[in-house]
Amino acid sequence: MKMRQGIQLIAQAAIYTGFAFLLAYFSSQPPYERVPAGSALIKLSFAHGAERVGACHKRTYEELMALAPNMRAPIDCPRQRLDVKVHMKLDDQVIYQASLPPTGLHNDGASITYQRLVVPSGYHTLELGLIDTDRTKGYDYLSKRQITLTPGQALAIDFKPGGEGFVYE
Repeated sequence: MKMRQGIQLIAQAAIYTGFAFLLAYFSSQPPYERVPAGSALIKLSFAHGAERVGACHKRTYEELMALAPNMRAPIDCPRQRLDVKVHMKLDDQVIYQASLPPTGLHNDGASITYQRLVVPSGYHTLELGLIDTDRTKGYDYLSKRQITLTPGQALAIDFKPGGEGFVYE
């Protein structure tokens, strides 16, 4: 009986040792690279709600009286929001362009994006534009910057409405 327990302990130790070696090997192999050599990463990530589809309407007295008492809000505003249109150019080449629909059951939430773009490292001109209104020409927010990306660098870009616009981190 003691001999059998000794063999079981030796087998158990061998299995644990083998597992430890496998774990050590796969923790360092194959080497992981976030981006290919000589490249950098641009991450564009934001959640932003565009303007509403239509203008608010002030209800007349007759319209208010036709509604149930708990529904008599004096102003009626549509819930649905416009799509957010965004573009990104690197050295006058479009690398990302999208029309982001609003989220939510009634299309009344924020438009969301997360883009991870691998680009060559070096000195570049980066242009970002965003439209969150019903305009047909130009941009509501426009940012044009000269950037220098080192190999392996990750540049994060967020969007803050109002005066800030695009925020580079």
